[in-house]
Amino acid sequence: MGTPSARAGALVAARADDSQKKRQRALDALAELEATGEAVTFPRVARTAGVSTWLVYAPGIREHVEAARRRHLAVTAPKATVAPAGVRADLAIAREEIKVLRAERDKLARRLRLQLGAEIDGPQRAELIAPVADLEAVNRRLVAERDAHSSEERTYERRARELEDELTAARESLRRMIRAENTGR
Repeated sequence: MGTPSARAGALVAARADDSQKKRQRALDALAELEATGEAVTFPRVARTAGVSTWLVYAPGIREHVEAARRRHLAVTAPKATVAPAGVRADLAIAREEIKVLRAERDKLARRLRLQLGAEIDGPQRAELIAPVADLEAVNRRLVAERDAHSSEERTYERRARELEDELTAARESLRRMIRAENTGR
């Protein structure tokens, strides 16, 4: 695992990549609709691309859809006046677009209510800063104590080896003295 900032950066990059792919799909769907001569509408572009209607209204896509709609009207308008069937089709498309937009609005409103509720219910950031700072201070103190104890432990181990060496030397010296005394008698 990386650091939180690295993970956040990776998420932001993935989100940007996903957004770019969706935008490209919307532009490709728009080109496909224009190539087939079909009427270009925002919901139709969204359905064809498999993206949300919101995206096709977003800056950077909206302008392309509006331009395609103007080009389509320029090609089809001089041919004939709008027939009642055409008006009914436009009305049906508009109603469908309104239905999709209302559903999207309701979905966004629910998400906003949930998010605001979580912010109200959740602990405030300022309330968390002080305990986290306290925990970090305790952690620093414990790390310093551990390091001091490790240093002391090494000192005691070194002193224990020195004392063992001295004890071994004293025993050997005592053995020699006892032998010398036993052989001297």
